[in-house]
Amino acid sequence: MQASVHDAALAALMISDPQHKCGATLALREDWCAGSLTELQAADILEPLRAPGRPARPELVPPVQLAGRRPGSREGHAALLHAIAHIEFNAINLALDCVHRFRSQPPAFHDDWLKVAAEEAYHFGLVVARLQALGFGYGDFPAHDGLWDMACRTAHDLLARMALVPRVLEARGLDATPPIMKKLKAVGDTGSVAVLEIILRDEIGHVAIGDHWFRQQCAARGLEPEATYLKLIDDFRAPRPQPPLHVEARRAAGFSAAELEVLSRPRKA
Repeated sequence: MQASVHDAALAALMISDPQHKCGATLALREDWCAGSLTELQAADILEPLRAPGRPARPELVPPVQLAGRRPGSREGHAALLHAIAHIEFNAINLALDCVHRFRSQPPAFHDDWLKVAAEEAYHFGLVVARLQALGFGYGDFPAHDGLWDMACRTAHDLLARMALVPRVLEARGLDATPPIMKKLKAVGDTGSVAVLEIILRDEIGHVAIGDHWFRQQCAARGLEPEATYLKLIDDFRAPRPQPPLHVEARRAAGFSAAELEVLSRPRKA
């Protein structure tokens, strides 16, 4: 009897050691592509997990307790890369949770999110290697749990998950990456800039996957996507984009010109 892709995703999700989690995630994607895993076509799992598998460090603290990450010093430089590594580690867990949780979706959905999980594992390894080049490792700086917190808050609803994780939180990374690359260029870290070029390219595709399934859910429920998106941001008190937006990247990921114009406006007090 073939193993379930959903159970295999949960097993990888609960691995605590980052290196082992990345290896299991890449193997999971290979097994799926080889046809070694089956899809259940069962009801979605609506209960949130308390926490995914993760190492004892980094210490998780509220975002306001995190110090600035300015690459002018060696420690600040490493703290900036560490923050990126932490985002990538969380993104592995988010993608695996989609495969484990949303079992009612077609094979194309699980194929998409296994692809995302594997690419996030690859990104994590690239960033950790840059961090190690500075003499630091993953866990050496505190971090926050905002991405996983939103995953828990949207565990009951695929529409909300696709809107608020890929189209809000991950799309913010599209805006933030070019300024970070500029800072790293200024301190001569061309190796990390090259890594971020790979991540930005792939993250456009990840946000586009979220956009596709968000719009699919809107169509299935008879909802207008862009009005629904703004309502979900308000309903969940999710962070709105902070201009300037990376318009070219967001357009490539599925945001319309009209939507970007609305998102670029200053919010009324």
